[in-house]
Amino acid sequence: MDSSNRDDSPSRAAMDVSDLRRSATGPALEREDLDADAIVQFGHWFGEACDSGWMDPNAMVLSTVDADNRPASRTVLLKYFDERGFVFFTNLESRKADHIGDNANVALLFFWRELGRQVSIRGLAEKIPTSETLRYFTTRPRGSQIGAWVSAQSSIISARSLLEAKFEEMKQKFRDKEIPLPSFWGGYRVVPLDIEFWQGRENRLHDRFLYTRQADDRWRIDRLAP
Repeated sequence: MDSSNRDDSPSRAAMDVSDLRRSATGPALEREDLDADAIVQFGHWFGEACDSGWMDPNAMVLSTVDADNRPASRTVLLKYFDERGFVFFTNLESRKADHIGDNANVALLFFWRELGRQVSIRGLAEKIPTSETLRYFTTRPRGSQIGAWVSAQSSIISARSLLEAKFEEMKQKFRDKEIPLPSFWGGYRVVPLDIEFWQGRENRLHDRFLYTRQADDRWRIDRLAP
């Protein structure tokens, strides 16, 4: 290609955002501040995120890879967690579920901007038992239960009106009835292999600590350079 004929002018979609910056001024995070158990430490930070009034503190970015190792990320909601891992729910025929079926290695990212904190988690996603899914499904608002029946998640549709018509159809079908759990809807538990706690600090000298699960299920804790 003749570079002399190449148009190097910026495209209409181009935008220089290099001046968008702010300095983090969070508190120091020291090794002695951390619990020996990564899940307990996550619980401390999650509780503080909830108390901060920040909207959707349970929102987390879930990253997966497909069969061709192409990554994809989307935001899902954490519904509960314990020593076994972090649980979210989805359509089991969705793109994310297909990816997990091909490769169970996933990553989660929580970003609590108001606190200047991030928590990143790498682990293995596994389906939870149907009984566990059903317990959660029955707690969902009725509209959300119907919505689970309506959408073939990630499939191409021609218009939103199709979704709305299907919703009304299912609403009438289950009128005055208990809404059953769809066979294609369920939950995944991300069993963590490592968890990083990131606290923003001034001059980009952030505090980072990585918990790595050991063979005896204890956690090794290492400080990482920012």
